[in-house]
Amino acid sequence: MPELPEVEITKRSLSRRILHKKVKNVTILNPKLRYNLNTQNFSSLKNKVIKKIIRRSKYLLIYFHDENILLVHLGMTGRFYFVKKGQSKIDTSFYAKREIITKHDHLKFSFDNFDLIYNDIRKFGFIKKISTKNLDNVKHLNKLGPEPLKKDFNFKYFKKRVKYSSSPIKNLLMNQSVVSGLGNIYVNEALFRSNISPQRKVRLLKDLEIKKLINSIKNVLKMAIKAGGSTIKNYHNSEGKTGSYQANFKVYDRDGEICKRASCNGKIMRKISSGRSSFFCPRCQT
Repeated sequence: MPELPEVEITKRSLSRRILHKKVKNVTILNPKLRYNLNTQNFSSLKNKVIKKIIRRSKYLLIYFHDENILLVHLGMTGRFYFVKKGQSKIDTSFYAKREIITKHDHLKFSFDNFDLIYNDIRKFGFIKKISTKNLDNVKHLNKLGPEPLKKDFNFKYFKKRVKYSSSPIKNLLMNQSVVSGLGNIYVNEALFRSNISPQRKVRLLKDLEIKKLINSIKNVLKMAIKAGGSTIKNYHNSEGKTGSYQANFKVYDRDGEICKRASCNGKIMRKISSGRSSFFCPRCQT
């Protein structure tokens, strides 16, 4: 599933192409997503201009020059791609060739010289039209915790919010009401860089460990964004680019391999907890 860096990269690539552009037409190609697409809902976006695009957690919000907003979640395999007018072949290859299976196209936005298409193989993503008037009541957004890259996600907040929690630290970091946007890949990587086991109870963390963990989370996310995210299976951004951060993985998907920490010869382990895989070094993460 695309996590914060991948969604951020998608936001930036969309902004480069469609910001301040007028939507000429909207076509539903296949209505079946997590929430079925409704023609009447989307037809009102015709001739509307896109004002801004922001990311909140793992969601994209596409604002128009009226009260309309599109709330987008990419699910497991959702992605946007562009097709220039007059081109019979879709070409999204920049760093890697990856054919798009067009039978999984769901929604098309037509602009003057190109189309923007939402494609989703597993159909777990969604696109909802909401209003600025109701934004505070949107269930997907109104209980989200602070953004991990913002200043309000800091030592003081962490201590106040989870001081007496008996949850394992990994479970807590995956809780979107505590901190928004983190997912399995980057939580595993940040915990490794902090020398903290994913199974450690939050209340047992020392102050210096919490500070190191917060810094590790911010640094890992920044590096991943700079690298274009991590390409695991299906992820490409809307310009067809794959991410390269997976080359920097220290623990994720490396079970059975030797720890990359210079002072450690441990082997990376994989454990299933709460339905997700935790990857860690039992020797240097305590």
